[in-house]
Formats: sequence, structure tokens, C-alpha cells
Amino acid sequence: MLNLGQDFLTDSSFIPHGHCYLWKPSLVWLNIISDSLIALVYYSIPIALVYFVHKRKDFPFKWILLLFGAFIVSCGTTHLMDVWTLWHPTYWLSTFIKFITAIISLYTAIALLPIIPQALALPSPAQLEVANWQLKLALKELENTQAQLIQTEKMSSLGQLVAGIAHEINNPVSFIDGNIVIVNEYIRNLLNLITLYQKCDCHLLSEIKAYTEEIDLDFIKEDFPKILSSIKMGADRISNLVLSLRNFSRLDEAEKKEVDIHEGLDSTLLILQNRLEAEGNHPEIQVIKEYGNLPKIECYAGQLNQVFINIINNSIDTLKESIIGCRLFAVDYKTTRNQELTTYNPQIHISTEVLDTNQVIIRIADNGCGMPEEVKQKIFDPFFTTKPVGSARGLGMSISYQIINKHGGILKCISTPLQGTEFTIQIPIQIKSV
Repeated sequence: MLNLGQDFLTDSSFIPHGHCYLWKPSLVWLNIISDSLIALVYYSIPIALVYFVHKRKDFPFKWILLLFGAFIVSCGTTHLMDVWTLWHPTYWLSTFIKFITAIISLYTAIALLPIIPQALALPSPAQLEVANWQLKLALKELENTQAQLIQTEKMSSLGQLVAGIAHEINNPVSFIDGNIVIVNEYIRNLLNLITLYQKCDCHLLSEIKAYTEEIDLDFIKEDFPKILSSIKMGADRISNLVLSLRNFSRLDEAEKKEVDIHEGLDSTLLILQNRLEAEGNHPEIQVIKEYGNLPKIECYAGQLNQVFINIINNSIDTLKESIIGCRLFAVDYKTTRNQELTTYNPQIHISTEVLDTNQVIIRIADNGCGMPEEVKQKIFDPFFTTKPVGSARGLGMSISYQIINKHGGILKCISTPLQGTEFTIQIPIQIKSV
């Protein structure tokens, strides 16, 4: 066994291969250079294959590339042995390496056969280009659909507000309309009085005095300025509502512009005022505002206002459901004689602050029932809703998430059952181009 090992490594019964070339320098060196270059190239190819496999972790046939690498390394080693055997007659070792190379080559060839159909099934560069073009087209259609969904959801939100806005505008309009009747009567009476004075004659003084008492001139002089002031207040109310609607709708929403976030929040609250008021068994929802000193924010104002209205609407729905479904966690207790009365105090808390030199955060929290973890995990999923079928499409929060994402911001929901819900909107002061 020892002799076999010695023969395997140093077999003195053979002569070096250089004798076959008669040790002619030109022939010997030509073989050395050729075999060395071939071995060098063979060793460099597996390095490239290993690098490719490392970088392309998605490549489906990694193992066959590594098998090719082993095959090529063994081939390169046979060429190195050809250089070695020019001076050292270790033909057993050289032959054994060739045998290993043959085994690896055979295994590689067999393993390659079932892969060929799979490789042929892979798309060609031309097919990939077509698929890429189709994907871009589908992405464009998806963006268009998303824009349509955003607009549809916005129109839906506006549609839900029509009744409330009509109520808010109808109140001052009705007040103005009723006061105009009184003002007309006052003016007509005053004109009649003036006419009598114009016809003034001594025997008419008693008639003028009687008419003055009839129309209650002293009351008119006292009430007329109040009526005019009330009309002005009603007109101002309508003007503010129209301004809020204009600020909310933002017809220039397609363009980025610098806006006051607080104006958007206040406009949204004014539009939703009718929903915040007491109704039936639902007490008035109190809005607590803690606004920080924010700079103007560069944003898509109309879309950001849509986020505000979606979240605040959601909070109002939650609070109205909470009155029936569970106890609010913020309540006032009063004791009358031997009876304890509990006064529910539904609240929406809105705060803003600057986080750093380039970020602001808006927090909108309610003291409703909160939501379980499984609902919170799906709150931003498209078409997810906890409302009855037909009453909501489940797009509001999903679209809000997309809008904040478009601004390069973060929309989060923090909620614990029986401890209320808080939505945080974190956006940059100046958004990047999208």
C-alpha cells in the first residue's frame, strides 16, 4: 500500500513528459505557456460564475452553474498537471485527476438534460421587453384607476356632506329671509311716516303722533340696527362656508403649493359642523384643537384635505357608534342626591407640531371604543370596512394612506379597545418630486 502511494505521487519507473519533446526549449515552452494560459482562464470562469450566483439570488439554476464551475476547475487542473508532468512523471496522479474530471463532466452532462426544456421556457430578451412594456401599460392604467378612485371617493365624501352643508347654509339664509320681511315692514312704515312729515300741517300732528305710536317707532329705532347686524352675521356665515368649501375642494389640487395646514383642518371642521352637533341620543362632539406653530407646507392641498375629512368622518362615526356600543373612556360624573348621573363627553382632539426641521405631524384622536388588533391590521386595506354592506365602500382610509405615501409621509393608526383611536399623519414640510 505504501509503495502504491509512493508510485502515485513519485513514480520513478516513468520518465518525465519533457523527454517526449526531446527537451526542445521552443516546444517545451510553447506547451507550458499554452497549458498555463488555459488553466488560468479555466480558473477565472468559475470565479465569474460564483460572483454571478452571489449577485443574482433570483436565478433559478444556481446549482448547475456551480456544477459547471467544478467541471471547469477540474479541466483547468488537468492542464496544470500537463505542465507538471513535463518534469515530474506523476502520471498516476495526473490520470486520477482526469478521471475525477470525467466523473464531474458526465454528471454535469446528465444533470443538464432535464434543465434544457426549463431553460428554453424562460422568456427571451424580446419577450421580456414586451412584458415590460405591458407591465408599464398596466401600471399606467392602475395609476389612472387609482386617480379615478381618489376622485370618486372625494366626490362621495362631498356627496355625504351635501345635507350638512345645505343645513349650515340654510340656517343663515332662513334667518336673513325672515329678517328681510321685518326690515321691509320697518322701511315701509318709516317711509309712510316721512310722507306724513312731508305733508306736515298742524292739524296732522295728532295723526303723525298716532301713527308713530302705532308702528312703535322707538322699538324700530332700537331693533333696526340689531336686525341689520343679524343679517350681516348670516351673510358672513355664508361667506365663511363658501370660503371653506373653496379651501376644501382646492381646484388647483393637481399642483403642489404651499398652504396653511390649519386652514385645511378648520375648513374641514366647518364643513362637518352639522355632524358634530347634538342629534337625538347623540350629544354634541367636542373638538379640542392644539395647533403648533407650523410653517406653510408644500403639498397637494385638495388631496390632503380629503385625508382630513376621511379621518375626522371616521372619528365621528366611531363616536356616534360608541355612545350605543360601549362606554367612552372620558366621562364626567355628577351626583344628585343619592343618584349618580354619568355624562358622556365625546371628543375629537386635533394637535399639530413640528417634529424636526423637515417634518410635521398631525394627530387626530377620538375617545371612542377603539378597535381590536385584527381590525387595526386591515384598516388601510382597500375595500375593508366594518360598516354594514352598502353603507361604505371601504376606500377612504386606503386612499388616505396612498395620498400620504404620495407626499413621502407616514399614516399610522394607534388604537386599543376601550381606549380610543389616534391617527398620526407625518409629512415633510417640502415634498420631493413624485
